[in-house]
Amino acid sequence: MKQAKQRRVKPRNPLAALAVMKKGGAHLRVDKRASRARKKAESRRQLDDH
Repeated sequence: MKQAKQRRVKPRNPLAALAVMKKGGAHLRVDKRASRARKKAESRRQLDDH
């Protein structure tokens, strides 16, 4: 009977993974309209909480 070939798992480079992960995160606009909209939404959330 034939045996299935087992592939050796190559260890990952942890330094390369860190560089890729730095690119992630929240996608936020940085223009004036976006900051005003964030402030407006935050104030609405505070009013809804009370």
